[in-house]
Amino acid sequence: MFTGLIEYTSEVRAVKDTDHLMTLTLQNPFQTLSTGDSVSVNGTCLTVTAVTTDDFKVEIINETKRITSLSGLKETDEVNLERAMKMNGRLDGHMVSGHVDGTGTIAGIKIDGGAVVVNIECPHRLMKYMSPKGSVTIDGISLTLFDVEIKHDRFTLNIIPETFRNTAVKHWDTGGSVNIEADLVMKHIDHLMHSGRGL
Repeated sequence: MFTGLIEYTSEVRAVKDTDHLMTLTLQNPFQTLSTGDSVSVNGTCLTVTAVTTDDFKVEIINETKRITSLSGLKETDEVNLERAMKMNGRLDGHMVSGHVDGTGTIAGIKIDGGAVVVNIECPHRLMKYMSPKGSVTIDGISLTLFDVEIKHDRFTLNIIPETFRNTAVKHWDTGGSVNIEADLVMKHIDHLMHSGRGL
């Protein structure tokens, strides 16, 4: 589990992609990181397969490549990183599983005072989980939904300066792809109401 509060951004140092597996080598900003640890990379929960003081590796299977935007990463790209949350502290963001539900497209970016306003086109099947002032995870970042346009499959985010400075949001551009994880509680309630057995 994660919180959606990005700890560091990291440079992609190498990408090895085959028909069977994609391996990313990422700059290691962490003091303590071990093989087998879970790390959220742009909102995708991945397992550390090798680690040195300078970098670490994660592997991405084909299904993850299909569902997320990670297949588009290339050397020198910057990604958002978060280690798995500790259960003995504050939950400052919201409950994030790192299981990406799909990708969205950045439809527009503008400045409103100190905020960066981002419009994102969302897969229709995920829009039922988008509630005004509710939570959503975009590229691993816990964010608030400020406006939700159900009929247009689109929602609006306001990025505060702190988030803009300290995440890969500063590299977002119109037409770019982002990973979306809908609110975990909303998904489970929907499943129980519509797909649960024995109700």
